[in-house]
Amino acid sequence: MKDTSGKPGTPTTKAFRDPELARRIIARIREISRTPIRLMEVCGTHTMSIFKSGIRSLLPETIALLSGPGCPVCVTDQGEIDAFVRLAQTEDVIVATFGDLIRVPGSDSSLQKERAAGRDVRIVYSTFDALEIARNHPEKQVVFLGIGFETTAPTVAASILAASAEGLDNYTVLSAHKRVVPALFALMETPGVRIDGFILPGHVSVIIGTDAYRPLFDRHPIPCAVAGFEAVDILEAIRLLTKSIESNAPELANAYGRAVAAEGNPKALAVMGQVFQIQDAAWRGLGVIPDSGLGIRPQFSQFDAREAFDLDIAEPPPPKGCVCGDILRGVKTPPECALFRTRCTPMGPVGPCMVSSEGTCAAYYRYHSGNQRSSKGEL
Repeated sequence: MKDTSGKPGTPTTKAFRDPELARRIIARIREISRTPIRLMEVCGTHTMSIFKSGIRSLLPETIALLSGPGCPVCVTDQGEIDAFVRLAQTEDVIVATFGDLIRVPGSDSSLQKERAAGRDVRIVYSTFDALEIARNHPEKQVVFLGIGFETTAPTVAASILAASAEGLDNYTVLSAHKRVVPALFALMETPGVRIDGFILPGHVSVIIGTDAYRPLFDRHPIPCAVAGFEAVDILEAIRLLTKSIESNAPELANAYGRAVAAEGNPKALAVMGQVFQIQDAAWRGLGVIPDSGLGIRPQFSQFDAREAFDLDIAEPPPPKGCVCGDILRGVKTPPECALFRTRCTPMGPVGPCMVSSEGTCAAYYRYHSGNQRSSKGEL
């Protein structure tokens, strides 16, 4: 495994914001890129960074960047969104949620609409904010809506352990957490999806480590590179992927060695494993993916909102005309959706890809100029 950062002589963290260094990497990419390739970034933060810095417009015509299923809100299944809304409608329940989730449309309502109608829906910045609400309101049931990938799952697990230690019996979690690697397997095995390389997520990789991607790479040996979030981080990952493709020598590379280790974060993984068990999960646009979800273990069932409220999470049809699922698979781009910039805007979103600050449609709306290869922003 190749690691291009954290070694003597490599750039410091400050250098990853250096425009001149970015230009040199871009020049090198242009020198070595000859074959048309499609690279997918598997992180919503990468999507926003790519647009904000104008990376798409600086790459050679041979390189196309696709946005994958890396936005936690966007991949949350429609049935789970409807379950969140039903919880908000339940008497004597306080729903605690991260802010991006509140505006995602369900089949008939949203958390934002329920809050406007007088339901107790509160935006929190951490699971421990939700715990504090539960401590302060013993007469209410407080449900934290657990979405996201392995980045957030350890903190949610820690909140359940804390509630268990305190004997806090009015705190539950509805876990809709997803695991990244099984989704990458699903993408590679989906007909019609063509991906020549993955820009792997930085935040998730800090937790799970680069070794977690080894089974994927062994089965589907296409170039992969973990990337940080500065422009130079992302460009360096693109350079590594381009070089690997052009030389026909696939590598699983780590271009974020200053933060990501092969083994990940053992303490975070241990906490996550203590509370959660691996299970199948439904992803918007990808369907049910085996072993891609995290459910609460039976020994912590008193903190499982699915058990406490006997939730039956069905699968309704997606919003009519919304192609968010195709966008998450890299099959379509937002301008190919008939609703984009017409019925679907940040002020009136139809689908979750427009709602979240990390959503591909939101990024296109904010930064895309109309030309498929151009975007506003600069290094």
